[in-house]
Parts: sequence; C-alpha cells; structure tokens
Amino acid sequence: MQPPAGSEPPLTPSRQSLRGLDWFIFFVADVQTGFGPFVSVYLTEQRWTQFDIGLVLSVAGFVSLIGQMPGGALVDAARSERFVAAIAIAVICVSALTYAVLPIFPMVLAGSILHSLASCVLGPAMAAISLGLVGHAAIGQRLGRNARFASVGNGLAAAAMGACGYLLSSRAVFIVTVLLLVPALLALRTISESEIDPERAHGAPPRRPVAKPPIKPGALMHNRPLLIFAGCLLLFHLANSAMLPLMGSVVTMRSAHWATVIIAACIVVPQLVVAISSPWIGTRAQIWGRRPLLLIGFAALPIRGLLFASVTDPSLLLAAQLLDGVTAAVLSVMVTLVVADLTRGTGHFNLGLGILGTATGIGAALSSTLAGYMSDHFGSPAAFAVLAAIAFVGLTVLWFLMPETRPVEEES
Repeated sequence: MQPPAGSEPPLTPSRQSLRGLDWFIFFVADVQTGFGPFVSVYLTEQRWTQFDIGLVLSVAGFVSLIGQMPGGALVDAARSERFVAAIAIAVICVSALTYAVLPIFPMVLAGSILHSLASCVLGPAMAAISLGLVGHAAIGQRLGRNARFASVGNGLAAAAMGACGYLLSSRAVFIVTVLLLVPALLALRTISESEIDPERAHGAPPRRPVAKPPIKPGALMHNRPLLIFAGCLLLFHLANSAMLPLMGSVVTMRSAHWATVIIAACIVVPQLVVAISSPWIGTRAQIWGRRPLLLIGFAALPIRGLLFASVTDPSLLLAAQLLDGVTAAVLSVMVTLVVADLTRGTGHFNLGLGILGTATGIGAALSSTLAGYMSDHFGSPAAFAVLAAIAFVGLTVLWFLMPETRPVEEES
C-alpha cells in the first residue's frame, strides 16, 4: 500500500444529503433483508430439498462472483452513482416479485440471478456515494453511520417480515420487499447529485493543475495486501454464508410454524449489536488501526459455528447470534474502509470493492452447496463443525499475513 502523502481537505455535504444517505441505507437494508435466511424457510415450506435450495443459492453466488468486478468497474465509470443505485433497487424488487408469484425452480433461479446482478452494482454504488460525499478524511465515521442505519433497517425489516411470515405466510416476506421500493427511491432522490465529488467517489485524488497518469485497473491485481484480504474474505464467507440459512432449515424441520419468528429473532439480535457498536468501530479504526478490529471480527465466527453444532435450545441459539453481531459490526465498516485505504489515489475504489466481492461470491457460492451436502449426508452438527474449521483457517491467514492498512497521516 502506498497512500498519497498529505491529507485531503474535508468535504462539506449538506445536512439534507447526509440524512438522505442515512435513510437510503436504511431502506436498502429493508429491501435486501427478504433475500436472507427467509429464502431457505420459504423454499423449505415449498417442499424443496436442501440440495435444490443450496443449488439455487450457489448459482446466485457464482453470478455474483462473475459480476462483482464488472459491477465495480461500471460504478467507477458511471456519471451518476444515484442512477445506478436506483436501477439496481428496481431490479431487486422485480426479483422479489418473481419469488412470490412463481416459486418453481426456473423462475426462482432467474429471480436469484437478477438479484445477484443488481447487488453487484448496488453495494459499490452506495460506497461510492458515501466516499464522494464525505471524502477519505471522514469515511471511517461515515461507514460506521452507514452500518448503524443498515443494521436498524435489517432488524426492523426482519421483525416485520417474521411477523408477516407467522401471521400470513412466508410468501408475504417478498411482497413486503417489493413495497419497500418506493421509500428507498424517495430517500435516494434527496441526496444532491452536485455534492457527490466524482473523483473521490471513485477513489481518485482531487483534481490538481498537473494531473498524474491514470493508474491502470490491472494494477490492483498486483496489490498484495488487497489479494491477501480477498483470500481471507473468501474463507470467511465460505464458512459464514451457509450458517444461518442452514440453521433456518434445521429449525423449520423441527417446528415449521415458528421458523420465521425464530429466524427473524436471529436476524434482529445481531443487528442490534451492529446498530449500537458500528459507529464506535468506525471511530476506533482511526485510532487503533484496521487489523485489531478485523481479528476480533474473524475470531467470532469459528466460535459461533461450534455453538451451532452443539446447541439446540432456541434461546441459546439467539445468544450465539450475538457473535454474528460482533462480526457484522466489524466487517460492515472495515471491508470498505480497508479497500478505501488500499485503492486511495488509484481511481479504482469500486473495482477494488468488486475484487473483494468476487472473493466473497466464491466463498458464499461454495458455502451453500458444501453445507447442504454435509447436512444431507452427515447431519447438521457435522456441517456446522466443518464451517467452523474453515473459519479458523481464515482467522489464521489474517493473523499471519494481513498487514495494517491505515494511512500514515491518520495515525495518532
């Protein structure tokens, strides 16, 4: 990593744009919540096998894998991050409607592919809007605030969707997702396009009288810390992505009537942890550095996997989900912040996010199939134990190979 010398002057976005970004993050989290563990519950109720569920989730993961880097490059090249984000939200809602109307394999597969493609650009677009509004000087605190609003949105949406699933049907979860399109787009419109700095939104240095030659996108593939971090995230998501959906399927087979309520609670509990702690994490990252917080977040996952392998009581499962909150709070801030560190001055911030998104997609895609196969053939405790072992490998790689990425001028 070679951050540019000197610090950048802070940007001064209006209160309206900052509040608009808060609420946009909140409603985007609402829209995305329906595609979490509720998918496994819904498809299990439709008498899908665990292999078929895992196959759909794996295909979606592989599409995400293919689309992450092009999606990031598209956002880097876009003239309007707001327009890209609006299109992505609309496509996600079409996908949710497909799930609700025709829960047959071809349509659900098509809906999952649409959702994956839209998510490939939505995440980078939100990160670009955030960085373009506040700049590198304040991005740590901004990411902490983003994580807080996302976690509150996730928690409230999960509670509402869990209630809908219990009182109506699990199909209602996807109808609610579609209805959340309107407030998400209204919030996006309140962010002033003129206040999003187009250079900083893409990780480029501010315009200077003498411009440096542009850095080629391929140079990121030789950024050793970025590639190490991508490998760590691949292992992390290989272990993490299937944990809660697998637990949701196990709970559904034990008590289908209460499954959506229990899964909703398992989503709400960690989101409360994220809402409370993520701004603090954003601030601590500027003081402690990135690496100590990353180690804490990665360490919580193998412990959680072992608890899922050995615990059956619903109240204890909820307690184990507190560890998911610790992990989510750390990664929701640190992944984007580390990419901002490692791509600073390159103009390819969103492509860097796409590279990590590709690693995440590989891990998530393989996770669902691996967990489904292990569960069907050896039982869910063995599946959770294998996922915990993979998580420990990811923690080990992070401990020994990942360097600190905080720029020198931010050190106190």
